[in-house]
Amino acid sequence: MDISYDRFLIPALIALASSGVLLVFRAFLLRLLHRWSVRTATDLDDLVISVIRVPSLYWCIAVGLSFGLASSDLPERYLHRFNQAVYVLLILSITIAAANLAGRIFKDYIRKTEIPLSTTGLAYAIIKGTILTIGVLVTLSVLGVSIAPLLTALGVGGLAAALALQDTLANLFAGIHILLEKSIRVGDFIRLENGQEGYVTDITWRTVRVRMLPNNMVIIPNSKLSQSIVTNYYLPEKEMSLLIPVRVSYASDPDTVERILIEEAKKAAEDIQGLLTDAEPFVRFIPGFGDSSLDFTLICRVNEFVDQYLAQHEIRKRIFRRFREEGIEIPFPHRTVYLREDKHGRNKGV
Repeated sequence: MDISYDRFLIPALIALASSGVLLVFRAFLLRLLHRWSVRTATDLDDLVISVIRVPSLYWCIAVGLSFGLASSDLPERYLHRFNQAVYVLLILSITIAAANLAGRIFKDYIRKTEIPLSTTGLAYAIIKGTILTIGVLVTLSVLGVSIAPLLTALGVGGLAAALALQDTLANLFAGIHILLEKSIRVGDFIRLENGQEGYVTDITWRTVRVRMLPNNMVIIPNSKLSQSIVTNYYLPEKEMSLLIPVRVSYASDPDTVERILIEEAKKAAEDIQGLLTDAEPFVRFIPGFGDSSLDFTLICRVNEFVDQYLAQHEIRKRIFRRFREEGIEIPFPHRTVYLREDKHGRNKGV
């Protein structure tokens, strides 16, 4: 009876008392940390506290059990098994806490950087899966299981999988690169080097989807897009210059043409949606002297790329009507052909 009392009751009481003290200290420490986190500007401390709240219960129990086992005189083989169980409990709880913390930090970073959440599920799973895998390997090592053959098998299997999924992995890493670089974002209007253009509607782990203006969808593999020359009309900002070429006859006065173009552009800015009023339009005598006309360029500012279509439509109509009222001719291309006779009396064009 005494042996049973010494071997089981006293270690159990020590384990319970140690766990109880640690749980009380845990509750006090969490309350103190919560009060401190409220006064800080960062959200990282709040994430840490919320993640360790549940696993810390297991830590207190595991440490209490270890104190109880240390005070017992159980046979060595039993103590070893019990200690292994305690170590496994600690390792797995710490692993789960670390995986949850890394996942929460990753999601918080995604939210702040405005990367589309639909593209982060795979990356989120990879982060948590990597940490959990490391924790499982450490647990196996504590239990005495040799992980060297397992690592070798995983290495060989990973190499075979990488070779078999080469295109898939290329698209995956290209998609991650696009997301982190933020050169192309969901909602941007882009033009590909083959001339296709439209709005980016989604960036997934494999493809980028672009909705063209006719409402058709272009699906581009990430690896192909990362190797292409892409014009992003939303970087560095949405606003862009609108260049409208205007040709008049050589009989026109350049100053009068410039004045008319600026006046019509200012009037149009008050009525046309997307044509900016806070940016003064201006005219440049460029390209200059054409074959049959004086060539000007009217330069305005529009809110974004697609606004240029309505703006050009309305401005060109206004310019045409104003030129007709002012008697300014819009020439059409023409050439003068001179005829001369050769020595045989036949006409030849020059």
